[in-house]
Amino acid sequence: MFEHQSQTALPMNARYVTAAVAALCLLVSCSPTPHGSELTVQVTLAESAAAEAAALGLDGPYTGRVLVIVSRTADQEPRAQTGVSGVPYWGMDVSDWQAGTARSVQSGDPDVRGFPLEHVSDLPEGEYTMQALLNVYTRFDRSDGHTVWMHLNSGAGQDLWEAPGNLISEPMQIRVTGRGQTIELALTEAIQPDTPLADGQVLQQGNYQDTDWVKYVKIRSELLSEFWGQDMYIGANVLLPAGYATSNERYPVLYMQGHFPGGRAPLGFGSERGRSVGFQEFWSSGQAPGMIAVSIRDANPYYDTAYSVDSENVGPYGRAITEELIPYLEDQFRMIPAAWARATAGGSTGGWEALAAQIYYPDTFGGAWGWCPDPVDFNYYQIVNIYEDENAYFTGNEWHRVERPNARRFDGNVRSTVRQENHMELAAGPNSRSGGQWAIWEAVFSPVGDDGYPEPIWDPVSGSVNRETAEFWRANYDLHHYLRTNWETVGPKLNGKLHIATGDMDSYYLDNAVYLLDEFLASKPGFQYEVQYGRRKPHCWTGYSPSGSGEDMTNREFVEIVGAYFQKNRRA
Repeated sequence: MFEHQSQTALPMNARYVTAAVAALCLLVSCSPTPHGSELTVQVTLAESAAAEAAALGLDGPYTGRVLVIVSRTADQEPRAQTGVSGVPYWGMDVSDWQAGTARSVQSGDPDVRGFPLEHVSDLPEGEYTMQALLNVYTRFDRSDGHTVWMHLNSGAGQDLWEAPGNLISEPMQIRVTGRGQTIELALTEAIQPDTPLADGQVLQQGNYQDTDWVKYVKIRSELLSEFWGQDMYIGANVLLPAGYATSNERYPVLYMQGHFPGGRAPLGFGSERGRSVGFQEFWSSGQAPGMIAVSIRDANPYYDTAYSVDSENVGPYGRAITEELIPYLEDQFRMIPAAWARATAGGSTGGWEALAAQIYYPDTFGGAWGWCPDPVDFNYYQIVNIYEDENAYFTGNEWHRVERPNARRFDGNVRSTVRQENHMELAAGPNSRSGGQWAIWEAVFSPVGDDGYPEPIWDPVSGSVNRETAEFWRANYDLHHYLRTNWETVGPKLNGKLHIATGDMDSYYLDNAVYLLDEFLASKPGFQYEVQYGRRKPHCWTGYSPSGSGEDMTNREFVEIVGAYFQKNRRA
């Protein structure tokens, strides 16, 4: 409801003139820097930054993407304030950048892409904190004959804003005048790992110190090293059960899938937040069912996890996990080397990974819990139907265009659109190199393009869908389609093994694809599976408590469920 305000009456023509003048004043006071008075940011790569990067194994000259970030607040570095609803930044690819030289980020350069402001000169006059960052790329001469430049994971998943080895400037207070000006920044240091590298260590997958309860494993993968043309590593965080050190017992294993865990223990062991409250005491008391829990560190040049499948662009991570990492773990720890004794679970990205691992490797795993999974049917790729929609960013007709939402609150309020998040990622890095969610989906699911990078599912600027790429996705990674076309051979191996939960107001509309998969599974006589829908629950909902209280399930309750599942399916 609007409050009425009285005002002195004016003649009609005077009202128009007054309104026009007011509108003009508003335009002048809030308008961006005129394009005739360009704003240029000159970034110098200092010798000090190059020396620190070289000490981490990243030698110059440097190829990568330089980014300039601005913020109106100085309580955090600008690079820590980015996101789909975050502060503006602009990116530009660079190559063969020598220490002691400068590169310019400016409007009018077709290689510069910004978000949410497209041009540097779109930045309004005012006081800002500005910072520059170089996302350092590594050259990969892959076994498929393609040469690509990517960010080699350096222990921070694929968070380019925090990745060790990336180069940054000190945040600097600046004033944008609205007149032609050049702002000078200098990359003076490299982001450092949490702990200094010891002799023989590499940044990949991080380096962590064992504890009594958690052991950290990192191995060189022959499969991935061959694919990428250089040494590639994969790792795991292993949570041991109470009594492990004093017994000879062998244990079943729960593999927790999902985003890069860093040094965190599986299942929130050591945390007292959310679903993990009380879990450490439960696990270490000896009351928990006997099992080992493992989280996988499979960050790669595209993202902080590899989706547990083989991919033309990302590489044979499905085989690396099942043929190299798991056998190594079973050799190093007292794990039961049998399918019934391997369960997999995860939420969101990890939810898709858990289900995909079970579906594509039914003879390796014996049960899967997929919570709020990424799209399991590409008729609902979030809210885009890649098989029928002409455009991913807009729906409507000849006279009306409506932006497709990307994220919502549980009450339906839209937080961002598909176009906005894709344009944000495009500014961070083209060719699926943003380290973001849409980039990894494209990298995992798409065929390799002629340039060696993933074939786009849609034009990243306009949103026009590539139907040929969509058909490749359907044939290879649409889980519902895979089950439908391979049911006679795969279906019997999955009976009783699929457990899914999603909120019916999932923040990213992921519940829609689950409904389609649910309908298909329900049509198969005698097939046992489980799907839970949480009323008005947002993303990352994992199911209701088995107590019947209506509360959300805790990690303790989940481990008890998995323990009972292992006991029921135990083989001699």
